Amino acid sequence: MPRTMSLTPELVARCHRDMADPGPDPALSHLDEGDYAALVEAMLEGRAPDEPVWLFAYGSLIWKPEIEHEEELVAAAHGWHRSFCLTLTRWRGTPQTPGLMLGLDRGGACRGLALRLPDGDRRQQLDKLFRREMTVKPPSYHPRWMQLSTERGPLRALGFVINRGGPNYAGPLADDAVAAALASACGHWGSGADYLHNVVANLEARGIHDRHLWRLQELVAARILSGE
Repeated sequence: MPRTMSLTPELVARCHRDMADPGPDPALSHLDEGDYAALVEAMLEGRAPDEPVWLFAYGSLIWKPEIEHEEELVAAAHGWHRSFCLTLTRWRGTPQTPGLMLGLDRGGACRGLALRLPDGDRRQQLDKLFRREMTVKPPSYHPRWMQLSTERGPLRALGFVINRGGPNYAGPLADDAVAAALASACGHWGSGADYLHNVVANLEARGIHDRHLWRLQELVAARILSGE
């Protein structure tokens, strides 16, 4: 029987606030056309033109990949775990009330989805992905090829892992601190509670139960109900 989430859409709605996009932080250095072109070339180096390209989705890429894909498989990345370790002062947070977003951090294992990109212009596909995931220098994520395990056997996929040297790396945080941030932060893309709800609901719909995220959604729901 499907599990019933404590973090309901009604509770998520309580966290929503209409926010204006403050725009890019002028104090930060942003990736330019040359940077994106170099990233794409580095990722394609040594790959056969007809080799399928898979993408590992562990967070918002599951429900909002923004690129076409032709197939999805439940997959596990070993040596990496899903963690709310990226601080946000835009999108789903503000400088006054920072939010948190998921990243792949070292250690453990993470179950998510492998998405197979359609055959076509690899450079165009990767360029679109990199512009979605990386905007500032140094970037918050590093793209890398990683080995995944699936019911069909191993496959190699593109994944975005957290840059521990980036200025927005939050490091490992206690669950209470993560829940407090997700229950309070909101930006022009929505709230932290909305982000967490989408991740958990979409994982569960595919038969992926992340016990840590399940505990976090219970903690966030309790904070919203208590008005903390």
